[in-house]
Amino acid sequence: MNIGGAPRNPVPLADPGAEAREHRDAIIAAVARVVDGGNFILGPEVTRFERSVATSLGVSDVIGVASGTDALVLAQLALGIGAGDEVIAPSHTAGPTIAAIHMSRATPVLVECDPDTYCIDADAVAAAISPRTKAMIAVHLYGHPANIDALRAAAPGIPIIEDCAQAHGARLNGHAIGALGTMSCFSFYPTKNLGALGDGGAVATNDAELAVAVRRLRTYGWTRPQYAELEDGRCSRLDEMQAAILSVKLEALPPAIGRRRSIAARYRDEMKDLPLILPHEAPGAVHAYHLFVLRSDRRDALEKHLQAAGIDTGRHYPFPAHTQPGLAARARIPGSLARTEALYGEILSLPMFATMSDDQADRVIAAVRSFFA
Repeated sequence: MNIGGAPRNPVPLADPGAEAREHRDAIIAAVARVVDGGNFILGPEVTRFERSVATSLGVSDVIGVASGTDALVLAQLALGIGAGDEVIAPSHTAGPTIAAIHMSRATPVLVECDPDTYCIDADAVAAAISPRTKAMIAVHLYGHPANIDALRAAAPGIPIIEDCAQAHGARLNGHAIGALGTMSCFSFYPTKNLGALGDGGAVATNDAELAVAVRRLRTYGWTRPQYAELEDGRCSRLDEMQAAILSVKLEALPPAIGRRRSIAARYRDEMKDLPLILPHEAPGAVHAYHLFVLRSDRRDALEKHLQAAGIDTGRHYPFPAHTQPGLAARARIPGSLARTEALYGEILSLPMFATMSDDQADRVIAAVRSFFA
């Protein structure tokens, strides 16, 4: 290991290009099929992909949209959420979760994370409910399922929107995440567990009326061609090309999740004796390991050490939502966020991707261990 200068082939945090190359021939064939078919918007590829995802999740409806953020916005609009309403969400999440609440014109209510999984804390949700609460967003953070049963018990009757952007392929008590709440939202950003070669997203639900609303809202609020009946309609459609590519990659998702879990198990086994807090996997949960996030009170020094060794790292997330003026604007913060604030000074993401080689994993482990030697 070249600590004095980065190795010629650093280990990336994620490598969506390698995954695309792994399926290159099938992707090219899918693209050719779209080109030859001449149907580029809301055609057979989108329909096929939506049905395949619905089957894999065990839900009745999946609606392809332009991005994961749009999925969250459209889910809220379908529920009738707007100005004057409140949506509870964790402050410890990716910014788009909270940005989507602003886009729906609702008020974000930012709450604490669970001490073990770092997902939204059910007790904090219960304490945050007000007469204006219209929904909560349960983020399956890093790939670990949020405790949907506890959230449902904490807030009976309040719709749960699952944010599955980081957890496609995770399971909870035998059920796929995305099939547990009132609605669920997925991102197909290239680095996600199921990533497109561009942008894309989807909304899933077992509620037929909500599915109809989302389908209409994604195309200008039309209830028939060129007739806008629903307010707040927009242009948010998963295109045929990305749907065809995603169909190829959806077939390969189960072994890809298996590989991520294998790498995570190796990390955990090889680092269990080090003074680190490693990812927790709750009983009944199957972690999809979109990210492998550890904690260290020497995070900054460890980060520099790994970078010098050619190991790419990340911070997910460097700034909680309540500390960002653009996200905290109009937000209500009903309680302490001490756990969240402690996290962002200690968290560090190690390389994690399905095409990661054993040699790359060994290099990451060796670099971490050498820091504590």
